[in-house]
Amino acid sequence: MSDAVFRETTAEPRTQSVPLSHVSLELGHLYMEDFEAGPERLGEHFAMVRPWVEAVRGTAAGNNGKRARVSTCFLIDDYFTRFSTPAELVPVLLGEAERHGLTIDYLARESGCAVADGIGIAEIVEHRLVESPPPGSDGSRPPAREIGWLANGERTPGVESLEAMANVPSWRPPTETAARRHSVFMDVELWDDLDQRRTWSCPFLAAVWQLARMGLLRYRGEPVLRPKPWSGKEFPRRWDDLPPLIQLNATAAPFCAYRTHSVLPSRFLPVEHAVRVILGQVEVDAVAFGQIAERSAREGVSVPDGIADRAGYVFYPGP
Repeated sequence: MSDAVFRETTAEPRTQSVPLSHVSLELGHLYMEDFEAGPERLGEHFAMVRPWVEAVRGTAAGNNGKRARVSTCFLIDDYFTRFSTPAELVPVLLGEAERHGLTIDYLARESGCAVADGIGIAEIVEHRLVESPPPGSDGSRPPAREIGWLANGERTPGVESLEAMANVPSWRPPTETAARRHSVFMDVELWDDLDQRRTWSCPFLAAVWQLARMGLLRYRGEPVLRPKPWSGKEFPRRWDDLPPLIQLNATAAPFCAYRTHSVLPSRFLPVEHAVRVILGQVEVDAVAFGQIAERSAREGVSVPDGIADRAGYVFYPGP
């Protein structure tokens, strides 16, 4: 008797590929206090960003002689605080960018990195966390999904643990798993659950944002946080009425890209260090990863194997 099992074709969803640029260039990721400071603050930011845009465009395609496909994006924080309205704020933002010779192709709301179109994107990434246990770890540390913290090495043992161990010194430093002689240890808070409500941390949402820009996120085989064309009509009065990601430039290169690059104020450096820790411990969709590897090989574009290494940054001094 045959043991063959028959399945409907739709039972195993096909992983869809996404169009890719060479680089997704982030022109800013500012908080509401930056917008509250007025157009001058936005102008100062774009003045610092402008010199780097052509530099990124010039190196985006590598040395294969092809014209670089570069798309630009901007992320607005509407997750932790709400300030003004899209109708009042977005035109000012676009106007200041244009005044400094910059075009924002895609505009995203940070809350869309948590939930977009009814899909819990942050939760999808949480389920794909695969911690890298440090050498010699004894398993006493709870997994990240239980405690909401993710480290790039081994913490200093707690006092209780030290007292329970025989013949050990009273203190031991934390250690970075991939340290180069000396450790740079980081322990990242991924979320908190205050008042029975989960709030994702800024580094975790920024990691989701990076994965989306790299075209590596899927839900039941379909890409998530997909851009929706904006018709040019007036922007809404409520943030929730603005789609999570909109395409402002009809002729823009694809939103997703082989690599990402972000130009940010220096205060974001610790956040993006935390992002790299998270990206280094996320198991992305294997089919999506393979699709990008196959396409980059056909195009002759060098793409690092490590997800965190696909993200590049410029940090400028400033508020």
